[in-house]
Amino acid sequence: MSSQLEVLPFQSSQAPLWNEFVAQSRNGTFLFNRGYMDYHSDRFQDCSLLVQREGQVVALLPANRRDEQLISHGGLSYGGFVTGASMTTPLILDCFNACLAWMSDAGISKWHYKTVPSIYHSHPAEDDRYALFRAGASLVRRDVLSVLDPGDYPPFQERRRRGARKATNSGLRAIHSDNWAGFWEVLNARLSDRYETHAVHSLSEMSLLAARFPEQIRLYCVAGPSGDVLAGTVIYDTGRVAHAQYIAGCDEGLKAGALDLLFSDLISRYCAKRRWFDFGVSNERQGLYLNIGLIEFKEGFGARAVCHDYYELSVEAARGVLQNWRSQ
Repeated sequence: MSSQLEVLPFQSSQAPLWNEFVAQSRNGTFLFNRGYMDYHSDRFQDCSLLVQREGQVVALLPANRRDEQLISHGGLSYGGFVTGASMTTPLILDCFNACLAWMSDAGISKWHYKTVPSIYHSHPAEDDRYALFRAGASLVRRDVLSVLDPGDYPPFQERRRRGARKATNSGLRAIHSDNWAGFWEVLNARLSDRYETHAVHSLSEMSLLAARFPEQIRLYCVAGPSGDVLAGTVIYDTGRVAHAQYIAGCDEGLKAGALDLLFSDLISRYCAKRRWFDFGVSNERQGLYLNIGLIEFKEGFGARAVCHDYYELSVEAARGVLQNWRSQ
């Protein structure tokens, strides 16, 4: 069957076709929409692929190229094959095989593969994990997402409830906000002080993305009596998952329990609307370091671990293993 598959590099004229497939897929989110992916096209050499059978798309691979490496995708939180309802386990093996052949012909020697965490699947879509196993891929990174089921979660820890009460009694309030500049100032100050870094997205980039995806990207802040931003988070809403993309507070806000108030409010807001609330990762150094204070904060709201895996494949070695998989 692999001989019937055609692998095509993405062309900008195919954006409507690409976006329609993502919207109807079983594991795609708005992050794979070209309006989101292409905001940083100046920093990544796009090498996204479409896999077709008899002229119909069966899979997409969001990816960029760096020298002789294919990365799926360096500018996104997660990636890997985006697949539709017609995908089967034999077909995903054929997709891997066909893409490996294309990469070999294109001079690509290594493939970096990010999975899409299972909470983002509308239907089971872990057949790529099996193909990675069959291809001899190496697990090179595992992050822990702290995830909460808004409809069924343990009681908040007392210190989280106490912090929220303290913030409320101090006159703080959690609000949907458009004060991106105010939150970005708080966010970058915190990242600089704690980690000597800054937000992956610049203020102008995040403002652009929020304008393109106003229903999916929203800012929630805790404001003091004077209206100053004391804490906040950016919510990426995929329709199934509400994900906290950034979390930060100033010293005054943290002491006042602003983040406790914020997430108590957000969990209540999304309780009846989304299947999962994703606090994001608490890892550094390719997953080898766990920020205990950060994950304890998230787990204090009842969140628990879901793993996000990253793999590497040698293109020629994997191709050698998979090209005759049907006869093995």
